[in-house]
Amino acid sequence: GVDTDSLIVSQPDNGEQALEIADMLIRSGALDVIVIDSVAALVPKAEIEGDMGDSHVGLQARLMSQALRKMTGALAQA
Repeated sequence: GVDTDSLIVSQPDNGEQALEIADMLIRSGALDVIVIDSVAALVPKAEIEGDMGDSHVGLQARLMSQALRKMTGALAQA
């Protein structure tokens, strides 16, 4: 089972914020597991703040790629 008293739940406003929180938690070394339950929900800030017709081709992919490189480096140092 899951010890819900030790469970941390975060509901960030955008993808950048979510991935920064995940990176900070990884670097702290305080956690054993991080779960992101919806990669599709990691919407970039520019897309949230932009107009409906704006093109954001590849923006989420670049965000994910950069964040995963950063987190992989942090995990390698742990």
